[in-house]
Amino acid sequence: MTLTEELKARGLVQDSSTELEKILVAPRMVYLGIDPTSDSIQIGNLAVVLLMKRLGDAGNKLVFLVGGGTGMIGDPKEKGERPMNEEKIVAANTRALKVQLKKILGGVSFKMVDNADWLLKVKLVPFLRDVGKHFTVNDLIKRDIIKKRLETPDENISYTEFTYALLQGYDYLILNEKYGVDLQIGGSDQWTNILSGVDLVRKRVRKQVYAFSMPLVTDSTGKKFGKSEGNSIWLDPKKTSPFQFYQFWMNLPDAGIDNYLKVYTFLPLAEIDALMELHRRQPGERQAQETLARLVTEIVHGPAATAQAAAATDALFGDTPFNELSREALAVALAEAPSVELSRTNLVEGYSFAEALVTGGLASSKSDARRLIEGKGITLSGQTISNPDQKLYVGDLSADKAGLSGGYALVRKGKQGVLVLVLK
Repeated sequence: MTLTEELKARGLVQDSSTELEKILVAPRMVYLGIDPTSDSIQIGNLAVVLLMKRLGDAGNKLVFLVGGGTGMIGDPKEKGERPMNEEKIVAANTRALKVQLKKILGGVSFKMVDNADWLLKVKLVPFLRDVGKHFTVNDLIKRDIIKKRLETPDENISYTEFTYALLQGYDYLILNEKYGVDLQIGGSDQWTNILSGVDLVRKRVRKQVYAFSMPLVTDSTGKKFGKSEGNSIWLDPKKTSPFQFYQFWMNLPDAGIDNYLKVYTFLPLAEIDALMELHRRQPGERQAQETLARLVTEIVHGPAATAQAAAATDALFGDTPFNELSREALAVALAEAPSVELSRTNLVEGYSFAEALVTGGLASSKSDARRLIEGKGITLSGQTISNPDQKLYVGDLSADKAGLSGGYALVRKGKQGVLVLVLK
Protein backbone atom coordinates (compact mmCIF):
# COMPACT_ATOMS: atom_id res chain seq x y z
CA MET A 1 0.00 0.00 0.00
CA THR A 2 1.40 3.40 -0.96
CA LEU A 3 1.45 6.31 1.48
CA THR A 4 -1.41 7.95 -0.43
CA GLU A 5 -3.48 4.76 -0.24
CA GLU A 6 -2.69 4.39 3.45
CA LEU A 7 -3.73 7.95 4.32
CA LYS A 8 -6.96 7.67 2.36
CA ALA A 9 -7.80 4.26 3.83
CA ARG A 10 -7.37 5.70 7.33
CA GLY A 11 -9.64 8.64 6.49
CA LEU A 12 -6.88 11.19 7.01
CA VAL A 13 -7.47 13.33 3.92
CA GLN A 14 -10.36 15.72 3.29
CA ASP A 15 -9.14 18.54 1.02
CA SER A 16 -6.08 18.79 -1.19
CA SER A 17 -4.74 21.53 -3.44
CA THR A 18 -4.20 18.95 -6.19
CA GLU A 19 -4.40 15.16 -6.44
CA LEU A 20 -2.77 13.61 -3.36
CA GLU A 21 -0.88 11.14 -5.57
CA LYS A 22 0.88 14.07 -7.26
CA ILE A 23 1.61 15.78 -3.94
CA LEU A 24 3.21 12.71 -2.36
CA VAL A 25 4.98 11.42 -5.46
CA ALA A 26 8.28 12.61 -3.95
CA PRO A 27 9.48 13.47 -0.42
CA ARG A 28 8.37 16.92 0.73
CA MET A 29 9.33 19.46 3.34
CA VAL A 30 6.06 19.52 5.32
CA TYR A 31 4.90 22.06 7.84
CA LEU A 32 2.18 22.18 10.45
CA GLY A 33 1.25 25.29 12.37
CA ILE A 34 0.67 25.01 16.12
CA ASP A 35 -1.13 27.63 18.17
CA PRO A 36 0.85 28.36 21.38
CA THR A 37 -2.12 29.70 23.34
CA SER A 38 -1.65 26.79 25.77
CA ASP A 39 1.35 24.93 27.16
CA SER A 40 -0.10 21.59 26.07
CA ILE A 41 -1.57 19.87 23.05
CA GLN A 42 -5.02 18.31 23.43
CA ILE A 43 -6.16 15.12 21.76
CA GLY A 44 -8.03 16.91 18.98
CA ASN A 45 -4.72 18.43 17.87
CA LEU A 46 -2.87 15.16 18.53
CA ALA A 47 -4.53 13.65 15.44
CA VAL A 48 -2.78 15.98 13.01
CA VAL A 49 0.52 15.71 14.91
CA LEU A 50 0.34 11.93 14.41
CA LEU A 51 -0.36 12.57 10.73
CA MET A 52 2.92 14.52 10.67
CA LYS A 53 4.66 11.53 12.24
CA ARG A 54 3.29 9.27 9.51
CA LEU A 55 4.66 11.64 6.89
CA GLY A 56 8.01 11.74 8.69
CA ASP A 57 8.18 7.96 8.91
CA ALA A 58 7.59 7.87 5.14
CA GLY A 59 10.68 9.99 4.46
CA ASN A 60 9.25 13.51 4.39
CA LYS A 61 11.04 16.22 6.38
CA LEU A 62 9.05 17.96 9.09
CA VAL A 63 8.76 21.56 10.21
CA PHE A 64 6.54 22.62 13.10
CA LEU A 65 5.71 26.30 13.04
CA VAL A 66 4.82 27.70 16.44
CA GLY A 67 2.76 30.84 16.10
CA GLY A 68 4.65 33.09 18.47
CA GLY A 69 3.56 36.01 16.32
CA THR A 70 0.10 34.86 15.22
CA GLY A 71 -0.49 33.46 18.73
CA MET A 72 -0.43 37.01 20.01
CA ILE A 73 -3.43 37.67 17.75
CA GLY A 74 -5.31 34.38 17.38
CA ASP A 75 -7.24 33.15 14.37
CA PRO A 76 -10.93 34.08 14.24
CA LYS A 77 -13.30 31.79 16.10
CA GLU A 78 -17.05 31.51 15.66
CA LYS A 79 -17.91 33.78 18.56
CA GLY A 80 -15.97 36.56 20.28
CA GLU A 81 -12.39 37.75 20.08
CA ARG A 82 -9.56 35.57 21.33
CA PRO A 83 -7.51 37.01 24.21
CA MET A 84 -4.07 38.24 23.13
CA ASN A 85 -1.28 36.59 25.11
CA GLU A 86 1.88 38.32 26.28
CA GLU A 87 5.19 37.43 24.65
CA LYS A 88 6.59 35.69 27.75
CA ILE A 89 3.53 33.41 27.99
CA VAL A 90 3.76 32.49 24.30
CA ALA A 91 7.49 31.76 24.74
CA ALA A 92 6.87 29.50 27.76
CA ASN A 93 4.10 27.65 25.90
CA THR A 94 6.40 27.17 22.92
CA ARG A 95 9.06 25.48 25.07
CA ALA A 96 6.49 23.14 26.60
CA LEU A 97 5.04 22.21 23.21
CA LYS A 98 8.48 21.32 21.85
CA VAL A 99 8.99 18.84 24.70
CA GLN A 100 5.65 17.20 23.94
CA LEU A 101 6.39 16.97 20.22
CA LYS A 102 9.74 15.27 20.84
CA LYS A 103 8.04 12.64 22.97
CA ILE A 104 5.27 11.96 20.47
CA LEU A 105 7.49 11.86 17.38
CA GLY A 106 10.05 9.56 18.96
CA GLY A 107 13.00 9.12 16.62
CA VAL A 108 11.55 11.24 13.81
CA SER A 109 13.64 14.41 13.48
CA PHE A 110 11.95 17.76 13.00
CA LYS A 111 12.67 21.46 12.87
CA MET A 112 10.75 23.86 15.06
CA VAL A 113 10.48 27.51 14.10
CA ASP A 114 8.60 30.48 15.49
CA ASN A 115 6.88 32.97 13.22
CA ALA A 116 7.57 35.70 15.78
CA ASP A 117 11.08 35.68 14.29
CA TRP A 118 9.78 37.37 11.15
CA LEU A 119 6.29 38.68 11.92
CA LEU A 120 7.49 40.93 14.74
CA LYS A 121 9.98 42.49 12.32
CA VAL A 122 7.52 43.16 9.49
CA LYS A 123 7.04 46.78 8.46
CA LEU A 124 3.46 47.73 7.78
CA VAL A 125 3.70 49.50 4.43
CA PRO A 126 5.91 46.89 2.70
CA PHE A 127 3.67 44.12 4.10
CA LEU A 128 0.50 45.75 2.75
CA ARG A 129 2.15 46.33 -0.60
CA ASP A 130 3.80 42.91 -1.04
CA VAL A 131 1.27 40.66 0.73
CA GLY A 132 -1.99 42.54 1.28
CA LYS A 133 -2.19 43.40 -2.41
CA HIS A 134 -2.76 39.71 -3.21
CA PHE A 135 -5.84 39.37 -0.97
CA THR A 136 -9.25 40.85 -1.70
CA VAL A 137 -11.78 41.92 0.90
CA ASN A 138 -14.44 40.31 -1.31
CA ASP A 139 -12.80 36.92 -0.77
CA LEU A 140 -12.05 37.35 2.94
CA ILE A 141 -15.61 38.24 3.95
CA LYS A 142 -16.92 35.12 2.23
CA ARG A 143 -14.92 32.85 4.53
CA ASP A 144 -17.25 30.90 6.80
CA ILE A 145 -16.21 32.14 10.23
CA ILE A 146 -15.80 35.75 9.16
CA LYS A 147 -19.14 35.60 7.35
CA LYS A 148 -20.87 34.21 10.46
CA ARG A 149 -19.35 36.89 12.66
CA LEU A 150 -20.46 39.65 10.30
CA GLU A 151 -23.98 38.27 10.00
CA THR A 152 -24.55 37.56 13.70
CA PRO A 153 -26.29 40.32 15.69
CA ASP A 154 -24.18 41.80 18.50
CA GLU A 155 -21.05 40.26 16.95
CA ASN A 156 -18.22 41.93 15.11
CA ILE A 157 -14.67 41.16 14.09
CA SER A 158 -11.61 43.30 14.66
CA TYR A 159 -9.24 44.26 11.89
CA THR A 160 -6.61 42.28 13.79
CA GLU A 161 -8.40 38.96 13.43
CA PHE A 162 -9.66 39.86 9.96
CA THR A 163 -6.07 39.95 8.70
CA TYR A 164 -5.06 36.58 10.21
CA ALA A 165 -5.26 34.85 6.81
CA LEU A 166 -2.64 37.27 5.44
CA LEU A 167 -0.24 36.38 8.24
CA GLN A 168 -0.71 32.64 7.75
CA GLY A 169 -0.19 33.00 4.02
CA TYR A 170 2.96 35.02 4.68
CA ASP A 171 4.25 32.23 6.94
CA TYR A 172 4.13 29.76 4.05
CA LEU A 173 5.95 32.23 1.82
CA ILE A 174 8.76 32.71 4.36
CA LEU A 175 9.05 28.97 5.11
CA ASN A 176 9.29 28.23 1.41
CA GLU A 177 12.02 30.82 0.91
CA LYS A 178 14.07 29.95 4.03
CA TYR A 179 13.63 26.18 4.35
CA GLY A 180 12.20 24.95 1.05
CA VAL A 181 8.85 24.02 2.62
CA ASP A 182 6.50 22.93 -0.14
CA LEU A 183 3.63 21.20 1.69
CA GLN A 184 1.37 22.39 4.47
CA ILE A 185 -1.12 20.22 6.34
CA GLY A 186 -3.74 21.04 8.95
CA GLY A 187 -7.28 20.47 10.10
CA SER A 188 -10.11 21.01 7.65
CA ASP A 189 -11.31 24.02 9.67
CA GLN A 190 -8.11 25.79 8.59
CA TRP A 191 -8.43 24.95 4.90
CA THR A 192 -9.14 28.44 3.57
CA ASN A 193 -6.25 29.89 5.59
CA ILE A 194 -3.98 27.11 4.34
CA LEU A 195 -4.92 27.84 0.73
CA SER A 196 -4.00 31.49 1.34
CA GLY A 197 -0.38 30.41 1.61
CA VAL A 198 -0.52 28.24 -1.52
CA ASP A 199 -1.97 31.13 -3.50
CA LEU A 200 0.43 33.73 -2.09
CA VAL A 201 3.53 31.66 -2.92
CA ARG A 202 2.23 31.15 -6.45
CA LYS A 203 1.50 34.86 -6.94
CA ARG A 204 4.62 36.25 -5.26
CA VAL A 205 7.38 33.88 -6.39
CA ARG A 206 5.61 31.84 -9.08
CA LYS A 207 6.23 28.49 -7.40
CA GLN A 208 3.81 25.63 -7.00
CA VAL A 209 3.49 24.47 -3.43
CA TYR A 210 0.94 22.10 -1.99
CA ALA A 211 -1.47 21.53 0.87
CA PHE A 212 -3.95 19.03 2.17
CA SER A 213 -6.19 18.87 5.19
CA MET A 214 -7.52 16.09 7.38
CA PRO A 215 -11.10 15.90 8.67
CA LEU A 216 -11.76 17.17 12.17
CA VAL A 217 -12.11 14.26 14.56
CA THR A 218 -15.54 14.31 16.18
CA ASP A 219 -17.38 12.26 18.77
CA SER A 220 -20.59 10.31 18.20
CA THR A 221 -22.65 13.53 18.54
CA GLY A 222 -20.61 15.43 15.97
CA LYS A 223 -18.84 17.64 18.52
CA LYS A 224 -15.09 18.24 18.43
CA PHE A 225 -13.31 15.22 19.85
CA GLY A 226 -11.59 15.39 23.21
CA LYS A 227 -14.12 17.20 25.32
CA SER A 228 -15.11 15.41 28.50
CA GLU A 229 -17.98 17.16 30.28
CA GLY A 230 -16.71 20.45 28.91
CA ASN A 231 -13.07 19.79 29.82
CA SER A 232 -10.38 19.16 27.23
CA ILE A 233 -8.29 15.99 27.35
CA TRP A 234 -4.71 17.26 27.49
CA LEU A 235 -1.40 15.54 26.82
CA ASP A 236 0.23 17.28 29.78
CA PRO A 237 0.03 14.83 32.74
CA LYS A 238 -0.47 17.76 35.12
CA LYS A 239 -3.65 18.73 33.27
CA THR A 240 -4.92 15.22 32.48
CA SER A 241 -3.23 12.40 34.40
CA PRO A 242 -2.13 9.27 32.49
CA PHE A 243 -4.89 7.35 34.32
CA GLN A 244 -7.56 9.87 33.30
CA PHE A 245 -6.14 9.89 29.78
CA TYR A 246 -6.32 6.08 29.63
CA GLN A 247 -9.85 6.11 31.05
CA PHE A 248 -11.03 8.55 28.39
CA TRP A 249 -10.21 6.05 25.63
CA MET A 250 -11.49 3.06 27.63
CA ASN A 251 -14.87 4.71 28.14
CA LEU A 252 -15.51 5.63 24.51
CA PRO A 253 -18.71 4.18 23.03
CA ASP A 254 -18.44 1.58 20.29
CA ALA A 255 -19.50 4.06 17.61
CA GLY A 256 -16.39 5.45 15.91
CA ILE A 257 -13.85 3.16 17.59
CA ASP A 258 -12.59 1.82 14.27
CA ASN A 259 -12.04 5.40 13.05
CA TYR A 260 -10.14 6.36 16.22
CA LEU A 261 -7.90 3.30 15.82
CA LYS A 262 -7.08 4.38 12.26
CA VAL A 263 -6.38 7.99 13.23
CA TYR A 264 -4.64 7.66 16.58
CA THR A 265 -2.68 4.40 16.30
CA PHE A 266 -0.13 2.92 13.93
CA LEU A 267 -1.74 -0.50 14.06
CA PRO A 268 -1.85 -1.94 10.52
CA LEU A 269 -5.24 -1.68 8.85
CA ALA A 270 -5.58 -5.47 8.54
CA GLU A 271 -5.05 -5.80 12.31
CA ILE A 272 -7.64 -3.08 12.97
CA ASP A 273 -10.16 -4.97 10.82
CA ALA A 274 -9.42 -8.20 12.71
CA LEU A 275 -9.70 -6.44 16.06
CA MET A 276 -13.04 -4.86 15.12
CA GLU A 277 -14.40 -8.24 14.00
CA LEU A 278 -13.41 -9.70 17.37
CA HIS A 279 -14.97 -6.69 19.09
CA ARG A 280 -18.24 -7.19 17.23
CA ARG A 281 -18.36 -10.82 18.39
CA GLN A 282 -17.54 -9.96 22.01
CA PRO A 283 -18.46 -6.30 22.58
CA GLY A 284 -18.60 -6.74 26.34
CA GLU A 285 -14.87 -7.48 26.44
CA ARG A 286 -14.16 -3.97 25.05
CA GLN A 287 -10.95 -5.19 23.43
CA ALA A 288 -11.05 -2.40 20.84
CA GLN A 289 -11.21 0.27 23.57
CA GLU A 290 -8.47 -1.43 25.58
CA THR A 291 -6.16 -1.62 22.55
CA LEU A 292 -6.87 2.00 21.64
CA ALA A 293 -6.29 3.19 25.22
CA ARG A 294 -3.03 1.27 25.56
CA LEU A 295 -1.53 2.33 22.22
CA VAL A 296 -2.41 6.03 22.46
CA THR A 297 -1.35 6.31 26.11
CA GLU A 298 1.99 4.68 25.23
CA ILE A 299 2.55 7.26 22.49
CA VAL A 300 1.83 10.17 24.83
CA HIS A 301 2.98 8.98 28.26
CA GLY A 302 5.26 6.00 27.59
CA PRO A 303 5.02 2.27 28.42
CA ALA A 304 5.60 2.53 32.19
CA ALA A 305 2.84 5.07 32.87
CA THR A 306 0.54 3.12 30.55
CA ALA A 307 1.15 -0.14 32.40
CA GLN A 308 0.39 1.54 35.73
CA ALA A 309 -2.80 3.14 34.37
CA ALA A 310 -3.94 -0.20 32.89
CA ALA A 311 -3.23 -2.11 36.11
CA ALA A 312 -5.01 0.50 38.25
CA THR A 313 -7.96 0.38 35.84
CA ASP A 314 -8.22 -3.41 36.11
CA ALA A 315 -8.05 -3.23 39.91
CA LEU A 316 -10.76 -0.57 40.14
CA PHE A 317 -13.06 -1.81 37.39
CA GLY A 318 -11.87 -5.33 36.56
CA ASP A 319 -10.75 -8.48 38.34
CA THR A 320 -7.24 -7.70 39.62
CA PRO A 321 -7.04 -7.75 43.45
CA PHE A 322 -5.39 -4.77 45.10
CA ASN A 323 -2.75 -7.00 46.67
CA GLU A 324 -1.47 -7.93 43.20
CA LEU A 325 -0.75 -4.33 42.20
CA SER A 326 2.76 -2.96 42.06
CA ARG A 327 3.53 -0.14 44.43
CA GLU A 328 3.35 2.34 41.54
CA ALA A 329 0.01 1.03 40.21
CA LEU A 330 -1.45 0.99 43.73
CA ALA A 331 -0.40 4.61 44.16
CA VAL A 332 -2.17 5.48 40.90
CA ALA A 333 -5.37 3.69 41.95
CA LEU A 334 -5.42 5.38 45.36
CA ALA A 335 -4.69 8.80 43.85
CA GLU A 336 -7.39 8.56 41.18
CA ALA A 337 -10.27 6.78 42.93
CA PRO A 338 -12.46 8.42 45.59
CA SER A 339 -11.55 7.12 49.03
CA VAL A 340 -12.67 7.20 52.64
CA GLU A 341 -10.17 6.88 55.46
CA LEU A 342 -11.31 4.85 58.45
CA SER A 343 -9.48 4.63 61.78
CA ARG A 344 -9.09 1.45 63.77
CA THR A 345 -11.26 3.04 66.45
CA ASN A 346 -14.06 3.51 63.90
CA LEU A 347 -13.77 -0.09 62.80
CA VAL A 348 -13.48 -1.67 66.24
CA GLU A 349 -16.80 -0.08 67.17
CA GLY A 350 -18.28 -0.80 63.75
CA TYR A 351 -18.66 1.90 61.10
CA SER A 352 -21.89 2.35 59.16
CA PHE A 353 -21.42 1.08 55.62
CA ALA A 354 -24.21 3.39 54.44
CA GLU A 355 -22.38 6.35 55.94
CA ALA A 356 -19.19 5.32 54.12
CA LEU A 357 -21.11 5.36 50.83
CA VAL A 358 -22.35 8.88 51.51
CA THR A 359 -18.93 10.15 52.64
CA GLY A 360 -17.31 8.61 49.54
CA GLY A 361 -19.87 10.09 47.16
CA LEU A 362 -21.44 6.83 45.96
CA ALA A 363 -24.75 7.84 47.59
CA SER A 364 -26.32 11.26 47.98
CA SER A 365 -27.80 10.49 51.40
CA LYS A 366 -28.17 7.67 53.90
CA SER A 367 -31.62 6.89 52.54
CA ASP A 368 -30.13 6.73 49.02
CA ALA A 369 -27.39 4.44 50.36
CA ARG A 370 -29.96 2.13 51.99
CA ARG A 371 -31.92 2.03 48.73
CA LEU A 372 -28.81 1.06 46.76
CA ILE A 373 -27.90 -1.65 49.24
CA GLU A 374 -31.42 -3.08 49.35
CA GLY A 375 -31.43 -3.09 45.56
CA LYS A 376 -28.20 -5.13 45.65
CA GLY A 377 -26.37 -2.50 43.64
CA ILE A 378 -23.33 -2.34 45.94
CA THR A 379 -20.45 -4.78 46.40
CA LEU A 380 -17.68 -4.86 49.00
CA SER A 381 -14.57 -6.72 47.89
CA GLY A 382 -16.61 -8.49 45.23
CA GLN A 383 -19.39 -9.54 47.59
CA THR A 384 -22.88 -8.10 47.17
CA ILE A 385 -24.11 -6.26 50.27
CA SER A 386 -27.81 -6.64 50.99
CA ASN A 387 -28.11 -5.52 54.62
CA PRO A 388 -28.69 -1.72 54.80
CA ASP A 389 -27.55 -1.77 58.44
CA GLN A 390 -24.21 -3.41 57.56
CA LYS A 391 -21.26 -2.22 59.61
CA LEU A 392 -17.59 -2.26 58.70
CA TYR A 393 -15.00 -3.81 61.01
CA VAL A 394 -11.21 -4.15 60.97
CA GLY A 395 -11.53 -7.59 59.40
CA ASP A 396 -13.20 -6.09 56.34
CA LEU A 397 -9.96 -4.27 55.50
CA SER A 398 -7.50 -7.05 56.28
CA ALA A 399 -5.30 -9.08 53.98
CA ASP A 400 -7.09 -12.36 54.70
CA LYS A 401 -10.16 -11.24 52.75
CA ALA A 402 -10.36 -12.21 49.06
CA GLY A 403 -9.65 -9.25 46.85
CA LEU A 404 -8.18 -7.13 49.65
CA SER A 405 -4.72 -5.88 50.41
CA GLY A 406 -3.90 -5.06 54.01
CA GLY A 407 -5.61 -1.80 54.82
CA TYR A 408 -7.71 -1.44 51.64
CA ALA A 409 -11.14 -2.56 50.50
CA LEU A 410 -12.89 -1.82 47.23
CA VAL A 411 -16.54 -0.80 47.03
CA ARG A 412 -18.30 -0.81 43.68
CA LYS A 413 -21.56 0.69 42.53
CA GLY A 414 -22.57 -0.78 39.19
CA LYS A 415 -19.87 -0.81 36.52
CA GLN A 416 -18.29 2.62 36.95
CA GLY A 417 -18.82 3.78 40.54
CA VAL A 418 -15.90 2.91 42.81
CA LEU A 419 -14.76 3.80 46.31
CA VAL A 420 -11.65 2.69 48.18
CA LEU A 421 -11.89 2.23 51.93
CA VAL A 422 -8.50 2.93 53.51
CA LEU A 423 -7.36 1.89 56.99
CA LYS A 424 -5.30 4.75 58.36
